[in-house]
Amino acid sequence: VQLQASGGGLVQAGGSLRLSCAVSGTIFSINDMGWYRQAPGHERELVGMVSRVGYTNYADSVKGRFTISRSNVKNTVYLQMKNLKPEDTALYYCYVYSGRSYWGQGTQVTVSS
Repeated sequence: VQLQASGGGLVQAGGSLRLSCAVSGTIFSINDMGWYRQAPGHERELVGMVSRVGYTNYADSVKGRFTISRSNVKNTVYLQMKNLKPEDTALYYCYVYSGRSYWGQGTQVTVSS
């Protein structure tokens, strides 16, 4: 099983980015899908997650700005990020849970002020 994340980059404060993470390989009945992030000198933190039936949960710091969604057909999870702030700068990791956790390689998001 491999997770391929894409969509990171450099953006000015107030801008938007959309991250994608596609799951390949043999995997059955993915339960949760989501995103974590880790900034230099900080612990990895949950950004948001979406369950198989569409329940979502977000970190307080991104509520109202980030939207997570998924395609169960494509085995892909998305993170739409709007009104980005410099403090959103981090390496973003996608994950899925299907009996165990699988992680992507991370995609860098840098927000300039």
